[in-house]
Amino acid sequence: MTKTPPQRLLTLAQLSNSVGDGAYYTTSALYFTQVVGLAPARVGLGLTIGWAVGSLTGLPLGRLADRRGPRGTAVLLALATGLAVASFTLVRGFLPFVLAACAYAAAQSGLAAARQALLAGLVPAGERTGLLARLQSTLNAGLAVGAALGGLALHAGTRSAYLAVFVVDAVSFLVCALLLAGLPRVAPVPVRPRGGLGVLRDRPYTVVALLNTVLLLRLPLLSLVLPLWITERTGAPAWLVSALFVLNTAAVTLFQVRAARGVTGLDSATRALRRSGWVMCAACALFALSAGASAWVAAGVLVAGAVLQVAAEMGQSAGSWQLSFDLAPADRVGEYQGLFGTGVTVARTLGPLCLTALLLRWGTPGWLLLGGLILAASYAMGPAARWAAAGREGEAGVRGDGRPVRISRPSQAS
Repeated sequence: MTKTPPQRLLTLAQLSNSVGDGAYYTTSALYFTQVVGLAPARVGLGLTIGWAVGSLTGLPLGRLADRRGPRGTAVLLALATGLAVASFTLVRGFLPFVLAACAYAAAQSGLAAARQALLAGLVPAGERTGLLARLQSTLNAGLAVGAALGGLALHAGTRSAYLAVFVVDAVSFLVCALLLAGLPRVAPVPVRPRGGLGVLRDRPYTVVALLNTVLLLRLPLLSLVLPLWITERTGAPAWLVSALFVLNTAAVTLFQVRAARGVTGLDSATRALRRSGWVMCAACALFALSAGASAWVAAGVLVAGAVLQVAAEMGQSAGSWQLSFDLAPADRVGEYQGLFGTGVTVARTLGPLCLTALLLRWGTPGWLLLGGLILAASYAMGPAARWAAAGREGEAGVRGDGRPVRISRPSQAS
């Protein structure tokens, strides 16, 4: 009997939990406010606390994947995520909601780091970015399917319909765990002692992760900032919000693999990031121009800006994936991915507050400042990545007392 290739199982696992998450994201806010009875501000506060906790737990859970093996860790964390989703059905007040949100965010963050470590152990280095691009396309397709299922629950508007969504999401993580359990075992790598701070002692990689967090400030644009901008500062029709979301999801599903095809190493990754910085800067300029324009002119400008935004998103994703793996030592992939992955949670936690203040209050100057900031971060990625790569090339091992051992060897292109 022919075994299913690891790439296919990883893709199916991604599809499974993304369908469940798509349904959850579509309905959860209304469930907690209209069914549970929490005030919207309290829901926002609870989710912020949850993702703040998640950003702190990704690193230690990634370290656990390195030390205990990424497959088993990923399976356990997928099951933990499903249990956390199921616990939402028992929430009746603010404190239980915060506890469930913390458990959900922590399990999700750890699962992301463990899955990256698992991927690194199963897939050759030259194929990882291409596979991550396929996984991202699968993620968007699954979210779209899940959103459609969530729309059915919203149409029904009953408590039972909402609860069914949470059950679907919980089951999707159970299926994900079963699929991950079917992957080949990746043996734990002996971890070299580096002190309690671990990856945080690696200053070059930490700088790369921080710069990537700046680039990820684009994340709240589509879900929060642009809907508010369109309805409050432009004359474009409100339904354009949904159209831009569909445009973004469809483009990533169809073109992310193609966008990542030329990213194969450090140089191509930093070039992709610089290009994406320029494209994102142009997108911000177009969004700024939509203010005060007539309805259809504003709509056309916003669509053009959204096209540039999704092009920048695909280039930035491909470049950052390549750097996150290339610059991580082979024995600490989970830990390093845990740090790199905190950029997503930080951007989703602090981004809404920062961007609504910057863009909705300042308008055009705010958009130009955001575009300039992303462009500057994309250009800073090159020197930071070379700094980190130089550290990797010069390090050949670590003594038992934690001191580095340097061994001279012929220079080679990174």
